[in-house]
Amino acid sequence: MSGQFEATIEIDRPVEAVFDYLADGRNDPQFSPRVLTIERVPDAPTAVGTVFRSTVKDAGMKTSREFRITELEAPVRIRWAEVSKNSVTASEGGYDLEPMASDKSRVRIFNVLEGHGLGKLLVGLALTAARKDAAAFGARIKAAAEAAIPPR
Repeated sequence: MSGQFEATIEIDRPVEAVFDYLADGRNDPQFSPRVLTIERVPDAPTAVGTVFRSTVKDAGMKTSREFRITELEAPVRIRWAEVSKNSVTASEGGYDLEPMASDKSRVRIFNVLEGHGLGKLLVGLALTAARKDAAAFGARIKAAAEAAIPPR
């Protein structure tokens, strides 16, 4: 079983700056409390093939995660795929960004979750939790991006 969750938000910052902020996955702990540590490999500007390695805490358990950037089209599209072997993974995810008037940006985030092995029984619970938190997750991204990116 697999399924998708998503959220759409408006950020009061220019799309180019929001893209740069989101493309640097090292910013994820600013809006995702489940991300305990994260590093970019190689330690160079994000490009297709860049891997972000993280330690996350879900349901009281720490796991290691690796996400590879599969597509990067500045300033409108970021895609990733989880390459780590966990019971529930994000087989595909990304951001779609759209410039708006007055230096604002519309951002849609999504993840497709898949279960593997025992995770096939758990993925439904993970999806329910992710969907329930989607609006709040979007609000955390908005708040973090607006705090990190100076207004023009």
